[in-house]
Amino acid sequence: MTTYAAVPFRRGLLSISAAAVAWGVGGSVSALLMRGSGLGPAGVSCWRFAVAALCLALLPGREPHDGRGGARWRPAALTGFGLAFSQCAYFGSVHYAGLGLGTLITIGAGPVFTSLGAHLLLGERLTRRAVAAVALALTGLALLVAAPAAGPRPALGVGLAVLAGIGQSGLTLWARGGGSARAGTGAFTAGLLCLLPLAALSGPQGVLPTAGDPVVTGAGLLFLGTVPTLFAYRWYFTGLTVVPGATAAVLLLLEPATAAVIGVLFLGEPLTAGLVAGSALLLAAIAALARG
Repeated sequence: MTTYAAVPFRRGLLSISAAAVAWGVGGSVSALLMRGSGLGPAGVSCWRFAVAALCLALLPGREPHDGRGGARWRPAALTGFGLAFSQCAYFGSVHYAGLGLGTLITIGAGPVFTSLGAHLLLGERLTRRAVAAVALALTGLALLVAAPAAGPRPALGVGLAVLAGIGQSGLTLWARGGGSARAGTGAFTAGLLCLLPLAALSGPQGVLPTAGDPVVTGAGLLFLGTVPTLFAYRWYFTGLTVVPGATAAVLLLLEPATAAVIGVLFLGEPLTAGLVAGSALLLAAIAALARG
């Protein structure tokens, strides 16, 4: 009986961890695209949702129908709005405050907002193990980004990062509370429609690539629309069916850890003592949760 209960839980941990790693890679790719292609935060978000929706539209029969007809649009619209809000705010924070600081505040705020919300709104119990894991993970995260690079408008970036953290936590709590959050065609289309007016405000240069290699830009956008969007959100929402919200929030701290590893392996950033210690603390927190 114990094995039967543990297997879905551990699969849920793996699904959310895979989503966090994919988002960590996607954040780095997004930062490079905004730096080299001329796309703005809203433009990058539009493209990733458009690619995800198109991929699903080209795969007929992959999404179940429950016969409710028009009643299905409301969860899709709410999910799409939440995805658009959190992702656009996050990309904006990366653009204005830098990748390190934007990721630190966005992902670091997640365990706090989600743990409190799950306790107050969903009645999820805050165990000592969960509280200790959150504290351990946040300490590790602080070590990973102890010296983040500042962007052109840090104050605006910090504000957007806080909004992104609130948006991500809201999605997590809604999905955990039975809100029917699904990463389907309707959700990605709704997210795209929410972002188009915002992207239009910045003009064609914010939506259409105006610089860089078109092949590299196209490959980057295709990657963003599939792995960190289509696949990662499905992994995440699947994991949330069995993993408590506070635990999921800690697992998402793998995202900045992934970004740090990418920096060392591929961008020539130094392997510091803070990086090693921070990664070790994150892994210890996740191991503690996995045993729970």
